[in-house]
Amino acid sequence: MTKLPFPKLNLLVVLLSLISMLACNSGSNITFADDVAPIIHENCTPCHQANGGAPFNLISFHDVAKRAKMIALVTSNRYMPPWPADKNYSHFVNEKSLTDEQISIIKQWFENGCKPGDTAKCRLPESAKYASVLGKPDMIINAGQIQITGDNKDKFYVLKMPYQIPKAKFVRAVEFIPGQVKYAHHVNGHYLSFTNETNPFSGIDLLDIESDKYDEEFKKLSLLNHDGSAPFRVHSAFNYLPGAFGIRYPAGIGGFLLSPKGAFVANDIHFGPSRETVTDSSKLYLYFSDKAPERTTYELMMGTNGVSEIVPPLQVPAGQITNHVSKLTIYNDISVLTVNPHMHLIGKKFKAYALKPNGDTVKLISIPKWQFRWQYFYTFKNPVRIPKGSTIIVEAQFDNTANNPDNPNLPPLPIGERLDRGGASMRTTDEMLQFIITYMPYQKGDESIDLSK
Repeated sequence: MTKLPFPKLNLLVVLLSLISMLACNSGSNITFADDVAPIIHENCTPCHQANGGAPFNLISFHDVAKRAKMIALVTSNRYMPPWPADKNYSHFVNEKSLTDEQISIIKQWFENGCKPGDTAKCRLPESAKYASVLGKPDMIINAGQIQITGDNKDKFYVLKMPYQIPKAKFVRAVEFIPGQVKYAHHVNGHYLSFTNETNPFSGIDLLDIESDKYDEEFKKLSLLNHDGSAPFRVHSAFNYLPGAFGIRYPAGIGGFLLSPKGAFVANDIHFGPSRETVTDSSKLYLYFSDKAPERTTYELMMGTNGVSEIVPPLQVPAGQITNHVSKLTIYNDISVLTVNPHMHLIGKKFKAYALKPNGDTVKLISIPKWQFRWQYFYTFKNPVRIPKGSTIIVEAQFDNTANNPDNPNLPPLPIGERLDRGGASMRTTDEMLQFIITYMPYQKGDESIDLSK
């Protein structure tokens, strides 16, 4: 066998190649346009943009460059982007977490002078264009204006948002876009469909509630049918929490029919204390579908005001750390799409899982360090099957000691559910323990549905 001669290499060429490789590895060729912008736009911009949950924008080169040192620091120690759920326990769509390589790219970019690159080719992310990760809405309902007085007190409202369209539409997703993100604490809303004789445009559109107790708000807002009966309601058609984003499932799953005339109502909209007088001009984004949904989604709420009791009752004495459990046995196979854990300021830990009849565990979510300011609607990458006869278990810990930096009372005072109104309270200084599950009846093959599409 004849051996082929090995080609002689030019030593200078080899050295130049090595130098080029070292320069590349040092990060000197890293630019914002080519390397950093894709990371920032995917993981940071959804919150760091107009009407996002963060206090400043991270969109353009200048936005990021002037905060490059801080960004390199908070990403290196994994303080940002915030993702409270334990990724070693379960996984979800749109996990806001950086890889070691991405963290290294940001750090090297900062250390090498924050080179811009060809910023003209940076595409503006959809979330920045429309203040929504869901992209351009098909319809926008303006929620009117609410003046938030600067008296440093919580504000509670019921807000009516009537609409009129030429013909009925199937709604695939709804998202509430707050005008005053700095003060918007949470919003829960329904869709209402009326009989033809009812005019949702009549009456007032806003109720300013002095406390978090509501009394006949639908009647006061003229949101009843002509005969005084309650209208058809899609419960929790939209929600808002700090850090939470709109949810849009794949075509054919969830949604509802929007009649030509009707209204949405934010049945509890809560603004936190403000020392300045500001005006809120929120919006409701609607996303339509060409066909009716094939699968109906349902909501199950455990804990406070839900279908399962909390043991022991949620009353946390001053200066103590307490543990509580809520359990629910289900009697039909379900496919879980999204979960939403909810506690207030003294929440410390949260875990939810299901025990199958055979003793196996279905891991749902674990939040080892509760963060009140970052509460998400966590959507699984694929529907999670929980078979009938399983017991869903919620375990939570609350810290009502002076060591809890989020404790609203120093020295600590007793905190718990509001027993005088059945449990739930929108006030952050009270406490809640809820686990909300969005699900659909199980069908064979649900486990392979990609919920990220």
